[in-house]
Amino acid sequence: MILNLESSTACCSAALTDEGQILEERIEREGMNHARLLAPFADDCMAYLRSREGHLDAVAVSIGPGSYTGLRIGLSLAKGLCMGMNVPLIGIPTLQILAVKAMFKSFDWEGDELLVPMLDARRMEVYTAVYNFRLEALEEPHPLILEADSFKKYLDAGKKLIFIGEGAAKYEQLLPASGQVVYMPEIIPTAAGMMALSEKYLREGRFLDTAYSVPDYLKDFQATVPKNRVIEEARGGNVGK
Repeated sequence: MILNLESSTACCSAALTDEGQILEERIEREGMNHARLLAPFADDCMAYLRSREGHLDAVAVSIGPGSYTGLRIGLSLAKGLCMGMNVPLIGIPTLQILAVKAMFKSFDWEGDELLVPMLDARRMEVYTAVYNFRLEALEEPHPLILEADSFKKYLDAGKKLIFIGEGAAKYEQLLPASGQVVYMPEIIPTAAGMMALSEKYLREGRFLDTAYSVPDYLKDFQATVPKNRVIEEARGGNVGK
């Protein structure tokens, strides 16, 4: 049994899973309410576990990329639960969650398509990677400023590309859908969608260091100055003093 936690985007969710089954799930799809909701969602899943006198084998958490705040909240909660219950910690790459959900979304895939998950990183930038159907990375996760020919080499090679996630909607503005290009922007990372990967990681013993692991942000955090402060400083004001 695994408690899965996902908080990398505006969607916040927790799911208790066991051998391919979702036993309990809580999800809120709108708004950044992770600090308020994620712990109660986890508590609900653990209450279900206790009511069945079950034993938790691990806690899995979406490790990034994604929202800096959301990732910190998820990993902090996962670490606390692991330490309190003395179970291992599993970190699941967020982009792989999207890729796997796309795999299971249709039975019509040939299997030689390339999966390109995309998370919004503001403006025309996304966090992305390129995977085959064995989930081998042709391109490791990285930030990318989108241009029409960003994936030209794969298209020129005759590959069919499946663009997945909220960031994919940005790219569709530059490269319309076609017989070679498919868009699935409706797919979002969720705790239940982590199940296949978290069970695989558990079987393989792929655990994080509970004390020292950190989210995979891909980019350094950049604090922004509130707009009203910028205006006041331009006028020679002393906001905040």
